[in-house]
Amino acid sequence: MGNISRRKVLTTGTALGALGALSVATPAWSWSPAGSVAGAGPGADPRWVWDDEADPLVASLLDRGDVPQVNALLRTWKKNGQPLPDGLPADLRDFMERARQLPAWTDQRKLALAVEFNRKRGLYLGVLYGLASGMMSTVIPHEARAVYYSQGGADMKDRISKTAKLGYDIGSLKAYQPDGEMIVTCVKTRLVHAAVRHLLPQSPYWPGAADEQIPISQRDMMVTWHSLPTTVMQKLTDWRVPIPAAESDAFLHSWQVGAHMLGIRDEYIPASWAEANSQAAQVLTPVLAPTPEGIKLADILLSLGAVVDAGILTKPILGSFTRFMLGDQIAGWLRIPREPVWDSLLKVAWGPFIAVREGLLPFPLAPQAYWLFDEFLRKAALLFLSEAGPISIEIPQTNRPS
Repeated sequence: MGNISRRKVLTTGTALGALGALSVATPAWSWSPAGSVAGAGPGADPRWVWDDEADPLVASLLDRGDVPQVNALLRTWKKNGQPLPDGLPADLRDFMERARQLPAWTDQRKLALAVEFNRKRGLYLGVLYGLASGMMSTVIPHEARAVYYSQGGADMKDRISKTAKLGYDIGSLKAYQPDGEMIVTCVKTRLVHAAVRHLLPQSPYWPGAADEQIPISQRDMMVTWHSLPTTVMQKLTDWRVPIPAAESDAFLHSWQVGAHMLGIRDEYIPASWAEANSQAAQVLTPVLAPTPEGIKLADILLSLGAVVDAGILTKPILGSFTRFMLGDQIAGWLRIPREPVWDSLLKVAWGPFIAVREGLLPFPLAPQAYWLFDEFLRKAALLFLSEAGPISIEIPQTNRPS
């Protein structure tokens, strides 16, 4: 397809045809910006909004051949408060200095309280980020195709490590503080997204499978965002985990700030859990569907988890937890086999297990099930939220080679 600009997408007859086809497959945008952290906005359909600052900049870096040098320099930039490396191109430096600034509406008290929430719920967050959010990503068609056909799809272990870093960094003690790493992770990820938007339309494979001409729109990013904090809080609520309202709000705020730092416009970021649930019902739930790419990615994810820990995190058990988290329909889409023992055990014993862990019930008569679940939580948290050594988020220069 060659290089493609947004202007071409919105002005050519081909693009108009694609818009018509996409309108059938994707529900129209009707969420009001009055419910956002901005409280107002033009209400533009985020399918046709990308990243006006990062996209032309990264396209220029790629075209100029600057990316290898930039990646080498940015490997040394690890902490939020660390000065940017000397030698960066001036236009990139200017962008990054702006992009690393927290939004004016950041509430440091809420961010501090979010640390307490993550400390208390770290074991739950590990399994939810991995087997609810992570596996859900494989039935989000736009995300599954973008991952599969981009450079990250060729090395899923590396891709998973970089995704896990986001979950680790946002839940760390000093996430947004000068000696934390969440701001660095967000800014680098924003650059990666811009590169993928430039590269994927040039792929010999992605255009034939995709129903969009430029990937990772603002809507795509919000869909992925809802697969993380919104889905996690919905599951914790379903499990009746008692969470003080202030801690719940603080957890949301940490992800609101994260969304802004990833380049999502404030008018699309929900201001409350009620607004988040409302938006997710419009943009996430209706688009969930199987794709050949997503089925392959799901199998890779389950296999990698089992390889990392050959004990309790076996592929059948990880699959059973995925079925429990996301339901029979999604498990069927992903061709996850039923696991009679674990499927039944989760249905019957998970609720009482959570109640025991939260001190709402006395210790059960079958302690074996309790310790089995508890060990699974610990292993899953270690797998999905561990630092796992140095992880370098770098701007890709190519798509998936085959």
